[in-house]
Amino acid sequence: MKAADIAAALSVEGLKGTRTAFDSRISEVRQHPGQMATSKNMLMLTADSSIIASHIHCEKVQDAYSLRCVPQVHGASKDALRQAAHTLTIEINSVTDNPLIMPDTGEAISGGNFHGQPIALVMDYLKLAIAELGSISERRTNRLLDMHLSDLPAFLTAFPGVDSGLMITQYVAASLVSENKVLVHPASADSIPTSANQEDHVSMGTIAARQSREILDNVVYVLAIEIMAAAQGIDFLDPLKPGRGTTAAHKTIRQIIPHLGKDRFLSPEIKELHDLISSGALVQQVEAAIGELTI
Repeated sequence: MKAADIAAALSVEGLKGTRTAFDSRISEVRQHPGQMATSKNMLMLTADSSIIASHIHCEKVQDAYSLRCVPQVHGASKDALRQAAHTLTIEINSVTDNPLIMPDTGEAISGGNFHGQPIALVMDYLKLAIAELGSISERRTNRLLDMHLSDLPAFLTAFPGVDSGLMITQYVAASLVSENKVLVHPASADSIPTSANQEDHVSMGTIAARQSREILDNVVYVLAIEIMAAAQGIDFLDPLKPGRGTTAAHKTIRQIIPHLGKDRFLSPEIKELHDLISSGALVQQVEAAIGELTI
């Protein structure tokens, strides 16, 4: 969740977006905790940005949804994560066996605490929440690569028309987002009777949990592609500099992969950025520079 905010902030910088939509007063009149947390993060990450300051008086009224609505979209996913964590905390501290043996009376009581419905529902909810982070991330990547939607060279290459630049990376992100649209179908909506119809409704919660983990891995790759594209876009805006948090992120990215000059094989570099996110190292480097981000 924090890495998604960092990726979005990098894209705001690369696309010369505005910080106006992250004004805390916008979130305060809606009161969703995730939205308020994300707005705070976006302001922290982009603080003291000379890129954003350079176009503060431009004629653009507002940014596209994928930039302007980061607090609302990322925030909703954070709230979903919070709900999933709450349900899992209850479950992991519960008795889910059958029958239940009551120690005070010695009774053996048959019941249904084994049924996984509470977990199945929040895992399906979590699937959708994580998938949406990837969906909006891919849209930001697309904007970075489209010269008609940015002030950047086509496909973020200095040699458009000759080199492909980062064009194919967006293909990868789009394919992963489309794959997640299949995986996000609610597993808990299905049930097949077994045991001579004695077990005639089941949760399919383990399927939902497995799919959640698969979606998460796909989304980390999508975010890796976004931060690759955003860092490339920021390079083209030099000598203007990004904010304190986004500068820390940009430096961390550039310590792992160099600026893309001529075309090269990018798959290993996408994997390195995937590992940078999944290990927590990207968030750690940014938080070391600006303080702890909020979920």
